Amino acid sequence: MIWLWGSLALWAAATALNVALAGSSLARSRMVRLLIPALFGVTLLVLWEGLVRGLEVSPVILPPPSAIGARIAADLPLLWTDFVQTILKGALPGYAIGCGAAILTAILIDRSPFLQRGLLPVGNFVAALPVVGIAPILVMWFGFDWQSKAAVVVVMVFFPVLVNMVAGLAATDRMQRDLMATWSAGYWQALIKLRLPAALPFLFNGLKIATTLALIGAIVAEFFGSPTRGMGFRISTAVGQLALDLVWAEIAVAALAGSAFYGLVALVERGLTFWHPSQRARV
Repeated sequence: MIWLWGSLALWAAATALNVALAGSSLARSRMVRLLIPALFGVTLLVLWEGLVRGLEVSPVILPPPSAIGARIAADLPLLWTDFVQTILKGALPGYAIGCGAAILTAILIDRSPFLQRGLLPVGNFVAALPVVGIAPILVMWFGFDWQSKAAVVVVMVFFPVLVNMVAGLAATDRMQRDLMATWSAGYWQALIKLRLPAALPFLFNGLKIATTLALIGAIVAEFFGSPTRGMGFRISTAVGQLALDLVWAEIAVAALAGSAFYGLVALVERGLTFWHPSQRARV
């Protein structure tokens, strides 16, 4: 019970500190903005550890963070192999292909009202298909290696990016387009100098959504067939062996990779859309 009460006391103290920092004059400083979520995450791990140990929860049901950390340290080569197979070979190529194809398709749709009326409804239909339904089909089409996982990722990220890009290309108002026309700007000049920059906030919204979808698609696709490596394969086999610490280790690696990927896209967005009011408000 010492673990339980100690973790609850630490949680209460950290919550009070977070509230005090958030309400202080230092709340807008960069260090405090990074400290508050870090402190919250550490206290959450301590609370998890204390509850599991204090309530004597079986590690088969929920292992403590210390056991998960020990498993990560002991199986780093295995986790790295799974990371390379799932993230670097499956998620990233599928993300790049799907997002690139979505941007090019959005430009084609913008040029053709027929495609806008015909392709977008089909896109909404395909986007509503469950990944557990299309993943087995794509695994049968493209094989059990990373190519089928990349194909699943392409399907999952294509339409969110497409919809956001189409909305972004339509974001400029009539006066701005007329001004470009008075300067004798052609379609491609107006696209590059006016409409693509205006579409960047919409595009990055889609790209950030696609970062998480890419990881989910690559991992779930491995449940339906993969070589003897990969995060999804490892999770499915470890659950059957009741090695829940390994399952949580894979989940932790996937969460860290997804957060880093999202943060990288957000950093690029901040550098390219510094002029947008949403970015200026964060300074």
